[in-house]
Amino acid sequence: MINFNARTWFFLGFWACFGMLAVGAYFQIVEEMEPCPLCISQRIAILLTGIVFLIAAIHNPLQKGIRIYAILGAICALAGSAISARHVWLQNLPPEEVPECSPGLEYIFENFPLAETVKLMLNGTGECADVLWSLFGLSIPGWTFIAFIGLAGLSLFQIINKKQYQIR
Repeated sequence: MINFNARTWFFLGFWACFGMLAVGAYFQIVEEMEPCPLCISQRIAILLTGIVFLIAAIHNPLQKGIRIYAILGAICALAGSAISARHVWLQNLPPEEVPECSPGLEYIFENFPLAETVKLMLNGTGECADVLWSLFGLSIPGWTFIAFIGLAGLSLFQIINKKQYQIR
């Protein structure tokens, strides 16, 4: 078994989040896949999870701090997994049950109240049901769901990780 201290695991979690964001940027910029509201919500959750991991790694806390960062990281990752699960659910709805498409996000941000914008971003719209890419039968949100569960597990593992020596 790999026996890293919590700081190393948190850095690895940060780099995993960075990699996920880089892949999302690649799909958006190079492959020209425009992200839907749920995709953007998942990216925000990845960013928040990565920030928690980076702060934890830089801070290099003692056991109580590790527990706090582990719980915060798991909360961010599990929130992201919930958004990903909703996205996968929308993608698997029968066509007649898919919600209507909305105006573009730029228009929504400029013309809708913040509460309505957040609700739309978390509930998803018709364009969220489109599957633009898949690998081994899983779409991007499916893979993102798996990644979020892995990040939550990595985070919570730090609570029981016995290799907690501090490098200062």
